[in-house]
Amino acid sequence: QVQVVESGGGLVQAGGSLRLSCSISGAGFVFNGMAWYRQGPGKQRELVGTLIHGGNTDYVDSVKGRFTISRDNAENTVYLQMNSLEPEDTGVYRCHVDLSIGARREDYWGQGTQVTVSS
Repeated sequence: QVQVVESGGGLVQAGGSLRLSCSISGAGFVFNGMAWYRQGPGKQRELVGTLIHGGNTDYVDSVKGRFTISRDNAENTVYLQMNSLEPEDTGVYRCHVDLSIGARREDYWGQGTQVTVSS
């Protein structure tokens, strides 16, 4: 059974950095891609960035140059490195992964991790 767990959130001052992790456990899956989302207080969920199997990444304009998505294939973990954090980056961050398990394509969400950036 596949499980997706995020970690790494916390409280940081503006200008600081955090690294979020999205760990995928289980057996028999192939990683197709993933996305990081966030939802700030009183805001709609927002796509932060994506990573596809070939390694290409893309980001929402507001985080370009500050956030980086990377993957450790051996650990089945995807990271979101967040630098130069701003109060507007505050929110619950969740990862969404796209996997193939046998002939099926399945997607999974992590439980979310809170990021709070103080001014």
